[in-house]
Amino acid sequence: MHAEWTLYEQVAVAAMDCQRLDVAKDCIGVLSRQFPGSARVGRLEALLFEAKGDWAEAERAYALILETNPFDQIVHKRKIAIAKAQGDMSLAVDYLNKYLELFMADHDAWRELAEIYVSLQMYKQAAFCYEELILAQPTIPLYHLAYAEVLYTLGGLENLQTAKKYYASTIQLTGGKNTRALFGVCLCSAAISQLTKGRNKEEESSELQSLAAEALMKDYKRRAPSMEALVAGMLKNMKLS
Repeated sequence: MHAEWTLYEQVAVAAMDCQRLDVAKDCIGVLSRQFPGSARVGRLEALLFEAKGDWAEAERAYALILETNPFDQIVHKRKIAIAKAQGDMSLAVDYLNKYLELFMADHDAWRELAEIYVSLQMYKQAAFCYEELILAQPTIPLYHLAYAEVLYTLGGLENLQTAKKYYASTIQLTGGKNTRALFGVCLCSAAISQLTKGRNKEEESSELQSLAAEALMKDYKRRAPSMEALVAGMLKNMKLS
């Protein structure tokens, strides 16, 4: 019986992917008759509504499932997917936040939320998400880089100084091979220099930016020699070469 269930379920999902909604409906009908009231069948029925673009009916079907099992992780994810499919990013954010209250260890959800916040230019909220990701998985350079870029976008001396540190940690975690992070260090250094110009404060150490600029020049000389002069000119304008 389990094998038969799995076969009907797989055929139904594949049929929806191919827009053979008639086949999917027939498969779901067979399962519904054999397993009346099954939440698993209910999810398939809701997926069929999604495939038809009937978002309201899909939402209602998922809501009924959550009344019985409010911790159904798949259903919560489908609600987020529906909001995104409709282009309602604010609703997607709301659903993701509610989801993360229940499943806070889901790193993919934190990353998805961060990316949506960035798309909405809600950079402070995106920074919080990346902080959570770095705390949970501190050895993944992608999170350090994304956090640094959000802080750089926010601007301000404190954010730029912190961004520079996370660009540096990205460089360290990637063995010095991340071009975006090398550029990030240079850009942060130039911006910090402008903000602190003329102040009676201790000057920023130039060692890191000099090493980053040198690494960039070597990288472009090796991989894209035709761009070497352009990069050299850019670094000169930033007074880093």
